[in-house]
Amino acid sequence: QAQVVESGGGLVQPGGSVRLSCVASGFAMEFHHVGWFRQAPGKEREGVSCISSNGGRTNYADSVKGRFTISRDDAKNTVYLQMTDLKPEDTAVYYCAADPDPLLYKLCVPSSEFDWWGQGTQVTVSS
Repeated sequence: QAQVVESGGGLVQPGGSVRLSCVASGFAMEFHHVGWFRQAPGKEREGVSCISSNGGRTNYADSVKGRFTISRDDAKNTVYLQMTDLKPEDTAVYYCAADPDPLLYKLCVPSSEFDWWGQGTQVTVSS
């Protein structure tokens, strides 16, 4: 069964770092554009960062520019989100989604049009 699974979340102190992983199974991630999204309690899901299938293009939400880095290792069928200088407002459940349609990564919005969505991983930034 094709799916994507996120991991790497947890409790981290303000100013700390964490790396999230999104691992695909049942399909080749290299042909898919991938996005990271997050949803904080009481808020709508929002786009964090997206990456093209060849990794050559990325985009970021203004709130995370300069702090988060998206990357991919297609040999491992994995997309990463390196998060640094974390702030309490980064607390959320983080989801990854994958799809072959390039429009979805360009828009980088949490669309139901993505073929695959993971179950999410919780990131809590607190002292």
